[in-house]
Amino acid sequence: MSTDPDLPDLHSTEVGEGGARVAFLHGLFGQGRNFTQAAKALTPELHSLLVDLPNHGRSGWTDTIDYVDVADAVAAHLREGFAAGGPVHVVGHSMGGKVAMVLALRHPDLVDRLVVVDISPVDTDGSGEFEHLLDSLLALDLDALTRRSDADEVLSARIRDERVRGFLLQNLRSGGEGLHWQANLPLLRAELDTIGGFPDLDATFDHPVLWLSGERSPYVRDEHDDVMRRLFPRTRLVTIKGAGHWVHSEQPEAFVSALRVFLTA
Repeated sequence: MSTDPDLPDLHSTEVGEGGARVAFLHGLFGQGRNFTQAAKALTPELHSLLVDLPNHGRSGWTDTIDYVDVADAVAAHLREGFAAGGPVHVVGHSMGGKVAMVLALRHPDLVDRLVVVDISPVDTDGSGEFEHLLDSLLALDLDALTRRSDADEVLSARIRDERVRGFLLQNLRSGGEGLHWQANLPLLRAELDTIGGFPDLDATFDHPVLWLSGERSPYVRDEHDDVMRRLFPRTRLVTIKGAGHWVHSEQPEAFVSALRVFLTA
């Protein structure tokens, strides 16, 4: 729990006990638990912290979204626990990759090695896809549904990919008053332009950085290389064959292997 009343409380889960410490930051619609299998596969060499970012999972909600504010909230969470004894490795995917980059630029004392998964420090195209996904979720009449399977059936008319629906519906929870969204979907929809952007920061992070790209993903491009290396001069780019944007779920063995080699070097 944060001791700063201006910062949202963040929920996190630890996996493993020994080895180097690494914090995982998920992407839009995700939760820390998305990296559970990767974290388990990295034991005993690595001890992982799976963080729910603000407005996701079991972490607190905010009134606005700003990458600097989110990175500062993650920094406070790390300082109060997982990184109290010194810097840790940080892995961030997509939106979480942008948070991880801002965290490293603003709080370099907290970050040892950085892994940025399939995202670049630039304004990101693709908001139309995420608008469609969020609008589809927000259009569900939860009062008329009793089970997640009901929501899946209704959602299938607008989102045909069963795997994508399953990923999105992990945010749907049941309680005493029926189904509810765990993620702050209205705010995420309202702040999509901010989520797709990247702040202008006058800083560099001069530690080793692994930049993982999915071979079939459009989010890491040749034209992004200059700005990435200006901010992170010790960047190494590795492309994961056969992967799209969700590298860790589409090619889990290659993802874990790349992390193990880089983070235990």
